[in-house]
Amino acid sequence: MCAQATRLSELKIKSAKPSEKDYVLFDGGGLQMRVRSNGSKLWNFNYRHPVTKKRINMGLGTFPDVSLAQARKGSIAAREVLAQGLDPKDQRDAVLQAKQAETEHTFQNVAMAWYELKKDSVTPAYAEDIWRSLTLHVFPDLGTTPISAIIAPQVINLLRPLETKGSLETVKRLSQRLNEIMTYGVNSGLIHANPLSGIRSVFKKPKKKNMAALAPDELKELMVAIANASIKRTTRCLIEWQLHTMTRPAEAATTCWADIDFEKRIWTIPAERMKKRRIHIVPLTDQALALLEAIKPYSGHREYVFPADRNPRTHCNSQTANMALKRMGFEGRLVSHGMRSMASTILNEHGWDPELIEVALAHVDKDEVRSAYNRADYIERRRPMMAWWSEHIQEAATGNMSVSAITENRDRKVVSIR
Repeated sequence: MCAQATRLSELKIKSAKPSEKDYVLFDGGGLQMRVRSNGSKLWNFNYRHPVTKKRINMGLGTFPDVSLAQARKGSIAAREVLAQGLDPKDQRDAVLQAKQAETEHTFQNVAMAWYELKKDSVTPAYAEDIWRSLTLHVFPDLGTTPISAIIAPQVINLLRPLETKGSLETVKRLSQRLNEIMTYGVNSGLIHANPLSGIRSVFKKPKKKNMAALAPDELKELMVAIANASIKRTTRCLIEWQLHTMTRPAEAATTCWADIDFEKRIWTIPAERMKKRRIHIVPLTDQALALLEAIKPYSGHREYVFPADRNPRTHCNSQTANMALKRMGFEGRLVSHGMRSMASTILNEHGWDPELIEVALAHVDKDEVRSAYNRADYIERRRPMMAWWSEHIQEAATGNMSVSAITENRDRKVVSIR
């Protein structure tokens, strides 16, 4: 019969002195105290793994932070887990990971990790819009919620007020972004499934609206309004630049001087600033180049052609032209993006090749191989069309000279009526 181990006491523990090597004091039932050579005293529960039968030490804390009585309670709890054929160390680690997830894997933290990947696949303006929508509508209610605790009814209740308000497009976009974040959580191993996969079906669908655009015969009205509007010169140039180049608002607003080749008369927009993430080259007409000459005294020494008012080191807002058009009386009739539609309609009506028009609008060709092969050819084929378009704009501005016309004709001493 084995001799029964002498159990530890508080006095024996306190009187245990360090030696040159670590040594162990036994309390029985697997509970041990390791006295380190540096004087620290560590509690361990020593046991055999229920499956592998290997000896394992599970730390229970240090003395005196963990008393003898507390260490014995910990060892008793561990033996109860062992009796069920489970590994107490694995179970404790799982509980700790779950608690850690509650503090680290919050919805906002996971959304931030997702956003760091997402922003590289969209334009900077769109990335800014994504984060702003989440900050405004989602994070105040769900930001600190563990991603594992988010459920569909909770998110539906969050978005209902936006639906009631009539912001159906916002609901649609938020539903899409929330789904992408939750799918990222699944792929990262943070949750087992996406509970929000079907939430869009419970909301009203927004009615598809075309961008507000003027009729072809209203171009003259627009040019008269631009010429007589009380707006900054840079804003006037921005609107005309977007009109002549047929680019999107964000592409026009982020124009960089470094991307302009005056010798080759082209503007090369980098892929990261394009909606479809593909380089777009715009042949520049005389009028477009004249616009650049007009704005050069204001921003030629800066990075961006159209700098922001508050911080000239960055570009103007993509909504600058849009807000100016509203102030000019075109609210509900024309948005800055609608100028592309107007250009497309006019060019098509005058018999220009639809394929060239689509390329000029940077609509991605489904046949990527053909598109890449013919890119250089398309630039030269587009030049006459772009030149005709700029001439058409200038004719519409007759009597209310555009910025480009004034600059182009300066040497001929043409004076604006303003």
